[in-house]
Amino acid sequence: MEKGIFFSICLGLMGWVAQPTLALPPPDDVPEEVWRTEIITEARSPIDGELLTAAEYAQLKAELAQRSTPPELDPEIRQSVFQLQLLDLLRTVTPF
Repeated sequence: MEKGIFFSICLGLMGWVAQPTLALPPPDDVPEEVWRTEIITEARSPIDGELLTAAEYAQLKAELAQRSTPPELDPEIRQSVFQLQLLDLLRTVTPF
């Protein structure tokens, strides 16, 4: 009697485990290698996120690279960043 129950449980588990693999991508899915070779013709502005063409994006990047002075930060924000960096250094050096 026990062999029959064990046999039916094994058959049930084999039917459950032996299902077709669902990890494969669908046949109409584009492979990642194809996406890597695709030429990107649109980009987003790093300033406000609006869509740009490739030429507009290159022009904007060149204009941003030509900036001679870095953007000014509020002195309070600069002080807060300095204090956070100092606190991070102290936490690295001291164990508590």
